[in-house]
Amino acid sequence: MQADKPDISQDRSIQRTFWRYAIPSIAAMLVNGLYQIIDGMFIGHYLGYEGLAGINVAWPIIYVIAGVGLMIGMGAGSLNSVSRGKSMARNRGSTETCTSHAEIATTLYTALGLAIGFGVIFSYLLFVNGTALLLAQGAEDQALLLAQDYISPFVWTAVITILASALPILVRNDESPNIATTLMVIGACTNIVLDYLFIVQFDMGLKGAALATVSAQLSVCLGGIAYFLSGRSQLRLSAYGPDFNSRLSGRILLLGSSSFVMYIYTSFVFALHNRLFMEYGSSITVAAFAIVGYLMVLYYFIAEGIGEGMQPPVSFFLGAAQPHNIKKMVLLAATVSLTIGLSWAAVLNLFPEYMIGLFNSDDTALIQETVTGIHLHLFAMFLDGLIVLATMYFMAVNQGGKSLAISLGNMLIQLPFLYMLPKWLGVYGVWVAMPLSNVVMFCIVAPMVWYHMNAATHKQVPSLATA
Repeated sequence: MQADKPDISQDRSIQRTFWRYAIPSIAAMLVNGLYQIIDGMFIGHYLGYEGLAGINVAWPIIYVIAGVGLMIGMGAGSLNSVSRGKSMARNRGSTETCTSHAEIATTLYTALGLAIGFGVIFSYLLFVNGTALLLAQGAEDQALLLAQDYISPFVWTAVITILASALPILVRNDESPNIATTLMVIGACTNIVLDYLFIVQFDMGLKGAALATVSAQLSVCLGGIAYFLSGRSQLRLSAYGPDFNSRLSGRILLLGSSSFVMYIYTSFVFALHNRLFMEYGSSITVAAFAIVGYLMVLYYFIAEGIGEGMQPPVSFFLGAAQPHNIKKMVLLAATVSLTIGLSWAAVLNLFPEYMIGLFNSDDTALIQETVTGIHLHLFAMFLDGLIVLATMYFMAVNQGGKSLAISLGNMLIQLPFLYMLPKWLGVYGVWVAMPLSNVVMFCIVAPMVWYHMNAATHKQVPSLATA
């Protein structure tokens, strides 16, 4: 390991270790969220509610593609972190790691191969079924045309979207969280500049917004690849020949599958809400849901950043057989996530018109509908963040099955709420379905995590070799 890079094994403070990983991860996720939020600001002000409705029905489709990148990045990154922890446990007192660079290179090459393969698959699926997926959400008239404009550039660039999600995570797990954050900042700044040029100056509408996003993602991809080819990486990837390991690819996908399901969950929930809001409301309701979604996703990305920042140390402590440190790390992450969630919910409910004004300040009907959405849809938002942490916890301790079950359960539990409540309460039932399901899901998930952590303090949790 390079001497200038910090090592978890050398840091005796749980809080310092947590924040060293959490801050760059939170920053990276917030920057990643800016891709969507800044698009929404430009679109809301220059294209109005129809533009917001259009991007909101296109967004769930693109989000699934980005989720594949997160799955690959989290799976490959977790494998490397656990291996480093196990290596430290075998070599206490040594300043060198015994982790095989050849194994790390194989993991990285396998992850890159998966990204390219899935990129080709999703490009084909978008080309064949893109419009059908928009129609399934109830898109019609101008909103449908605008949504088609938005997804059209992604038909040919799905692999860029996947790599842009995976590479920063792989860089972060290479003990370079600050470089990973820098890559995301570069991408966000590129997106802001190009949004202004394409949407405002060149009047390219939603297609311009999509081109700005793809261009920003490309800058992240180029930076990530350059990092692994440089001396800043723990290994120079070019020194090892391409080596795709099919068995390893299965482990990467399994371990990262819960992250992908979280993205599927978010996309599915948004798509189903879009459909129901079109049925029980109108395009204005969908546009209001878009603004509420932008405000909600800001916290969701913070919670996900906390979870991703928690993952490398927890995986390391797993490999190093230190379950007491795992418990301390998880409780600290949960406290931070809960505090931020409650604070953000308070701000949104106390100053809704000010926050809505970031996206649209002229349409009275849109503002009124969005205020209603904030009050009804976001009152249990902080619980969603704790559910995300539970998913990340089980992933980090190599319990991929439980992590996947939570992600699937969080999606499926909403179905009865979304089926019954709109029939009773109309559009208000659509607004309150998700927060009520979050309350129920939290009551199931919290005891699972608490029991597992307490059991692990009395016996060693399953290692990677025995899982």
